[in-house]
Amino acid sequence: MLSNINGQCPLPYHKAYNYKEWIKDLFRRWRYKKHSGQAAGSSKRRKEKGIAMRMAMVGLGKMGGNMARRLCRGGIEVVGYNRSPEIVTTLAEEEGLIPAASLSEIVGELSSPRVIWMMLPAGEATEHAVRELLPMLVRGDIIVDGGNSNYHESVRRGNLCAEHGIGFMDAGTSGGVWGLANGYCLMVGGASEVVAEVIPALKVLAPAPDRGWAHVGPVGAGHFTKMIHNGIEYGMMQAFAEGFALLRGKKEFNLDLAQIAELWRHSSVVRSWLLDLSAEALKHDQKLEDVAPYVADSGEGRWTVEESIAQGVPTPVLTLALQMRFTSQDKEGYPYRLLSMMRNAFGGHAVKKSGEH
Repeated sequence: MLSNINGQCPLPYHKAYNYKEWIKDLFRRWRYKKHSGQAAGSSKRRKEKGIAMRMAMVGLGKMGGNMARRLCRGGIEVVGYNRSPEIVTTLAEEEGLIPAASLSEIVGELSSPRVIWMMLPAGEATEHAVRELLPMLVRGDIIVDGGNSNYHESVRRGNLCAEHGIGFMDAGTSGGVWGLANGYCLMVGGASEVVAEVIPALKVLAPAPDRGWAHVGPVGAGHFTKMIHNGIEYGMMQAFAEGFALLRGKKEFNLDLAQIAELWRHSSVVRSWLLDLSAEALKHDQKLEDVAPYVADSGEGRWTVEESIAQGVPTPVLTLALQMRFTSQDKEGYPYRLLSMMRNAFGGHAVKKSGEH
């Protein structure tokens, strides 16, 4: 068995692990330990400059990249890594992000307790990153999953990290591309002592230090809360879409959808950010002829419906909203072809042939 520089977290032999990189990392961390006085001085200088903490951001796509920008602008030193290095260079030049070319380099750039925040696709990418990081971390370090992982997976990963003495926090993150300017809504799950280490970053990422983020429960609770949030989002979006379709369908009234959307934004019971975005879109284009009638669905919508089945809690609105997305994705239309055939068989009803209008 191999151990890390502090003799903690045994490193079991694994064929997939790159031991050349591990040796390089071991030397780098030995160098940091040897010059711990310099590291302490750097920490002191950061405090003198008003820098709250140094952390890492892994995954610098649309969400992760903007979150890194907001952190840098808010007084957090960010070490950044992305599989495609171009965005790392851009953020280093524009925001002062500290670039890293690998996960091991990120670990070497941080002092313990390290906070490594991941914004990666749910599933294999997140799993791979966690398993690659674990042998390189020491007791007390923290991994944060800010992506849209299934909460069951987050609970499992939390237990896996705990076996190695590593803290784990799941952070359901909402805000989209507007988060950079407006802040993010952060639903956090984890042990209190783990969350406490990440609070400086949460306060910067949120709309304000005292709102827009909350420690909602133990590991898994953050992603569970975000999952339900997204299920509700499906229902709200579907309701707006259907309502505006009815307004558009009343041709004799010649209703101005942009005008009505803007009207509803002010003091109406249905005012919301989704309505704000819809009003802005309709202002520029009410016909939407260049938009394909196809709506993708993400994991959270399906997981929400699965959870309703598991709990035996009826969620007809959320479930039907998901089903309507499936309908939009159906290019073949086989159920409708079969329905038409059955009507013809039992009642002699006409069947419209393919290509007929």
